[in-house]
Amino acid sequence: MGKNIYQKPKGTADLMPENSAQWHYVEETARLLFSDYQYHEIRTPIFESFEVFSRTSGDTSDVVTKEMYDFKDKGDRHLALRPEGTAGVVRAFVENKRFGPEFAKPYKAFYIGPMFRYERPQAGRMRQFHQIGVEAFGSTAPTLDAEVIAMAVDFFQTLGLTNLKVVVNTLGDQASRDAYRTALIAYLKPHFDDLSADSQVRFEKNPLRVLDSKDSADQAIVDGAPSILDYLSEDAQARWGALQAALEALGINYEVDANVVRGLDYYNHTIFEIMTQSPALGHGWTTIAGGGRYNGLVEELGGPEMPGIGFGIGLERLMLLLEAEHAALPSTPPLDVYVISQGAGTDLAALQMVQAVRSFGYSADRDYLDRKLKAQFKTADRQNARYTIVIGERELAEQSANLKNLATHEEITVKLAELYTNLPAYLETEPSQEEGVDEA
Repeated sequence: MGKNIYQKPKGTADLMPENSAQWHYVEETARLLFSDYQYHEIRTPIFESFEVFSRTSGDTSDVVTKEMYDFKDKGDRHLALRPEGTAGVVRAFVENKRFGPEFAKPYKAFYIGPMFRYERPQAGRMRQFHQIGVEAFGSTAPTLDAEVIAMAVDFFQTLGLTNLKVVVNTLGDQASRDAYRTALIAYLKPHFDDLSADSQVRFEKNPLRVLDSKDSADQAIVDGAPSILDYLSEDAQARWGALQAALEALGINYEVDANVVRGLDYYNHTIFEIMTQSPALGHGWTTIAGGGRYNGLVEELGGPEMPGIGFGIGLERLMLLLEAEHAALPSTPPLDVYVISQGAGTDLAALQMVQAVRSFGYSADRDYLDRKLKAQFKTADRQNARYTIVIGERELAEQSANLKNLATHEEITVKLAELYTNLPAYLETEPSQEEGVDEA
């Protein structure tokens, strides 16, 4: 009877080293770019109290009602794996009192990490998925909204994506939403029996969520619904105009779509999506980043009344897209030096040499399987080594080594002491860790 072969849980993925190098590059690009905008990384727990998400996402959201991985721990606490990043960041912001006057506003943070939702796995949509997200607290300025949108566009363009579309909408202030809610209910009521079961539930609790339905029959009904833009208060209208002026000042092309509402209940004023067209993500335009402004979330988790704005980017979908668009991504870094040894007493000399090479900042490896010279050379080739350093019994007796450039096939004999103290002078290359992107 054969051994059990264990498999990863449904909706999860193994990230092998060759893929990991590419993910790392994308994440580091975000870290470097966001720091230019003065956003700094925050790391919050992967699980939180269930209430952190149920209070912030809204009881009617699919995340809370259907998709949350929640459980009781051994102390009978109701916990949940985080389904999104914003709520945990807001909780940390409040708990660590970053709303205080000693911290500059807007308070800017970003996060990178895994999230969890129990939904049907499909291309680019996993049960354990990864997000890059951004939050800024403490300013209501429409120019901050424009900066956040610009930063997301900047990130995608830095990665080499060009076919982008920015879609914006506003949900207005409370007065705008109240007036619109009344109009939307009046419009949807005669269609109630034709709505999907999910939308019928949403109609009772939060009718704006019906606009977000993916059901084709619901979408046909929604097409004739009134527009939020016709119900904006004077203040909300002025703010909406200021946002558009700021986007135009930054040269960002955008479209207005009054049906963009986002899936969570805490948004108001600006909401936006960044979309692209790629066969890798299906037909038509697909959203690769989404976000908006929320003004009740900090208060909801025990902090003072304080506005926020942010966005989230799904990394799985982004990586699929970058691959399909042949974006320049790094491969596993090449090996700088492979140390080859053969004969009595050379094992320790090889061990010392490989450490010496690494001490100069170069990558190095050696044989640990006691293989013959020919097999060691083959391994050096397979690992794309740039140089070999060979130490045999004769070389050891003479306290020297054979250094070979595998690209030019030039080889020289060098004293071991010289390699230990002056190795970079003999290598016509910078350490591979410093390498950028493989353009191939």
